[in-house]
Amino acid sequence: MVKKSINRISKQVIFSLILLFIISCEQREKTVQESGQTTFQIPTGKHKLVVTSYMTTGFDQEYHESYPIGINSASNDVRSIAVDSNSNIWIATAAGVFMKKPEQKEWILMIKGLNTGPAYTVTVARDGSVWMGTWNGVYQHNEGKLKKLDGVKPPVSVLCPADEGMYALGPNGVWVFGKEGWVKKNYKIARSVRDAVSDGTGGLWVATDVGLYHCSASGTRLYQDESDLISCYVQGLAFDPDGRLWAGGLGGVTIRDENFDMKTLKPKDGLPTVYVRSIDISPEGTMWVGTDAGLVRYYNDGSNSLRFSRRWLLDDHVRDVAFYQKGTAWIATAKGVSAIKKKYMTLDDKADHFYSLLMRRHIRPPWIAGQCRLKIPGDTSSWVPEDDDNDGQYTAMYLAMESFRFAVTGSEDAQKKAKKAFEFLKYLQEVTGTGGFVARTIIPVNWKHMHDANLTYTKQQIAEELVRDPRFKPVSERWRRSKDGKWWWKGDTSSDEITGHLFGYFFYHLLAANEEEKSVVANHVRKIMDYLIAHDYNLVDIDGTHTHWGVWSPDKLNNDPDWEPERGINSLELLSYLKLTYELTGDEKYQREYIALIEKHHYLENARRILHSNPAWTTYIDPELLLLAFPPLIMYETDARLKQEWDKLLDKWYDGFKRDKSPFYNMMYSFLRNQKTEVENSMAFLIDTPLDLVDWRFDHTKREDIDIVRTPVLESLQTSELQAPSLRAVVRWDKNPWDAINGNPAREREPVFWLLPYWMGKYTEIIE
Repeated sequence: MVKKSINRISKQVIFSLILLFIISCEQREKTVQESGQTTFQIPTGKHKLVVTSYMTTGFDQEYHESYPIGINSASNDVRSIAVDSNSNIWIATAAGVFMKKPEQKEWILMIKGLNTGPAYTVTVARDGSVWMGTWNGVYQHNEGKLKKLDGVKPPVSVLCPADEGMYALGPNGVWVFGKEGWVKKNYKIARSVRDAVSDGTGGLWVATDVGLYHCSASGTRLYQDESDLISCYVQGLAFDPDGRLWAGGLGGVTIRDENFDMKTLKPKDGLPTVYVRSIDISPEGTMWVGTDAGLVRYYNDGSNSLRFSRRWLLDDHVRDVAFYQKGTAWIATAKGVSAIKKKYMTLDDKADHFYSLLMRRHIRPPWIAGQCRLKIPGDTSSWVPEDDDNDGQYTAMYLAMESFRFAVTGSEDAQKKAKKAFEFLKYLQEVTGTGGFVARTIIPVNWKHMHDANLTYTKQQIAEELVRDPRFKPVSERWRRSKDGKWWWKGDTSSDEITGHLFGYFFYHLLAANEEEKSVVANHVRKIMDYLIAHDYNLVDIDGTHTHWGVWSPDKLNNDPDWEPERGINSLELLSYLKLTYELTGDEKYQREYIALIEKHHYLENARRILHSNPAWTTYIDPELLLLAFPPLIMYETDARLKQEWDKLLDKWYDGFKRDKSPFYNMMYSFLRNQKTEVENSMAFLIDTPLDLVDWRFDHTKREDIDIVRTPVLESLQTSELQAPSLRAVVRWDKNPWDAINGNPAREREPVFWLLPYWMGKYTEIIE
């Protein structure tokens, strides 16, 4: 009886403890979820991954639409812009006044015949009518009717609505149009009128080339001293939400409060140049400052953001900004009208958008993922497929992406596409007709355009190249026809391709391949590895010599001084290849080769050199390749000492490149090291990345708000501050994110750079 009672009490205690534990867990989960974080434990092959998940919500995604007026440069020279109550867009240009109706691209010339000529300003009056200041006077458009309002001496360069009427200003004076028609104001101001705003009490602030005027019934006062303004050359005026007057011009922006205390905004405060042309306030209270080098937004919280380059503007010379109630900003530039719009999206929406583009324009037969060429730069309707030296590597990264997508969703579509990508990569070996050599890429035989067409080198050219690069290999026949006559395949394959291929095979085997396919992957990897071993760890082309970059042999890496820059990375790559091959095949000979390279040929010691690369050798190809090579070493090493070495190298590598805020680096490191890393930076990247994949050119050397430096890559001009994805050329992870000048609008990049870290984040539940 006592024993039964004890057992009963014990069961009750245990039940109570379990109940308390469940309640505690539920309460903890509720608290953590309310804070936006939840901890999960996720299987990743042989490992467990503990990460922190962030519940992502929607966000406003900005995007750009362009509205050129015509082929005439004068009509695209836009000076002023306004939006009326019917959402029509009005512009004043060097060729006259134009109007565009909502949802239409075409512009209508509004003032025709003999009255057509340069216009300078458009604005919307308090009653909703549209007013135009032109070379020959003022026009009003009201209720569908256009009329000229005589009574001012033209030209009229500025119009300013106020409670007392519409002000018209120009080189010949100031007038106000009220109930009695035009009334001339005897304000003694400079003739170089650039902008004007009402002070709300019957007075007027006027921007000129000689200073800032305040005009009222009590008199006119000029502000032009350095204690009043940054400089007396004033171009744009606007009031901010706090009632402070912003005056922009040469030197920056002067901000004056009601006591006329002065604050300034200069390049150190976010202006890309000292040439300020316009200032406008959005309905949300954001101040938009137009300059000769782009557009800056100053927010209520004190932050700012820049928009420049052809990705965001038809031209960086910004003259005026007008706003539509739905949040669109209409921007007058020197080469037409730009609209910066917003759409509400989630990361899932964005992934769908990028995946759709990937399938439409970036997968070419037989299943190659890569960029496309734009016959008309910037025009995605003119796209044609294009080959690339690294088609193999980029398709392998696509293969990894589809493998993660399958692991997350179980999608049969993802698995089928992963298999197609693998079969293409496998074919790159088969098409060469060798025992293990791999082609760079293939193209149909009917293509008229290819990179690096076959050529014959003269002896003089070979001499020139050898002096420039002693490792130069003259390859006259880069492209060869496949045996079935359908394809041209490209040789002289680089080490990048082999590393990329094996990275893709690693994740395909781990996440997406079925048992039969895993066997095919293992045999394919074995074939490549045996080929390298048979040629002393060199990638030997069908001409019997190693390719320009395909060298991992101990003799070259350890004894040839010209291969010194590659000694560290190529040693680590080869050890990774062997570790993966051993894991996939179970064949001990690959493990023996692995150990021999470490113990006899010092490849572990060589690999440590990746942490101490000479500045002259630093590029952004190497860190990407190292990250592609790390997974087999981190995931499959069972020797405790070597595991510690690889972990230490990975940690130090990551410490050196965490500054890049790359979601690919962050997600991969989190995956390999079983920890959450830099999630906020990864999410910021994924959100800020533009929807537009045209590789628009960015030239940051024109900016005055940042320094141009020679670090981290000594040979390149780079920005002193890492630019957001929206202010960079389209990302590829082997490109330097700090580059000051980059981009080529004659191509559109594939979106795998975004989709791969996105699906990795979904797989690890970092993105929830």
